[in-house]
Amino acid sequence: MLATVRVVQTRPHPGGYERGCRDGESCVFGPAWSDDYEGTGGHDGCDTRNNVLARQLTGVAYRPGTRDCVVVAGTLADPYTGTRVTFSKSDAKDVPIDHVYPLAAAWDMGAAAWPLERRVGFANDIDYNLQATTRAANQAKGDSTPGEWLPPSRPGHCFYAGKYLTVAIRYDLPITAADHAALRSIAVTCPT
Repeated sequence: MLATVRVVQTRPHPGGYERGCRDGESCVFGPAWSDDYEGTGGHDGCDTRNNVLARQLTGVAYRPGTRDCVVVAGTLADPYTGTRVTFSKSDAKDVPIDHVYPLAAAWDMGAAAWPLERRVGFANDIDYNLQATTRAANQAKGDSTPGEWLPPSRPGHCFYAGKYLTVAIRYDLPITAADHAALRSIAVTCPT
């Protein structure tokens, strides 16, 4: 995969990125966790966050009367940290959803030129770009790319590198030279 991804020297910063969707905000990737997009989970009556939790947790329990759309409990085997995390709706913030290829980075690397519909689909892509993780890992990563951040668990490096490259290739987003170097060093340790 490394041979097929475009590489740029550094991440440009074209400006204009604004995630918020309140009055006066640009909402460049659409409302968070929308159900109004084309793609897996879109238009199914459940929001994207709950779709991700339903797919990535085990032992999932749903709130009654929600047509299995509101996850209230389950267990996450977090690929970033290598830990098992108990999810409870009352402590939902403990299991956030990471955009593997961060939205701000995607904006900077080319998504700024995409139509809104494509950006909304990217932000809600449960097949490739969304990963449930721990709050600590998600906060540590923020909008970082592989040249700046890697999962704390060494076994998580291969998982993350594969997902990141898959998203970059799928959406024709370049990676920086620093990302390429980090991913190349990970690749030699990953099973084929």
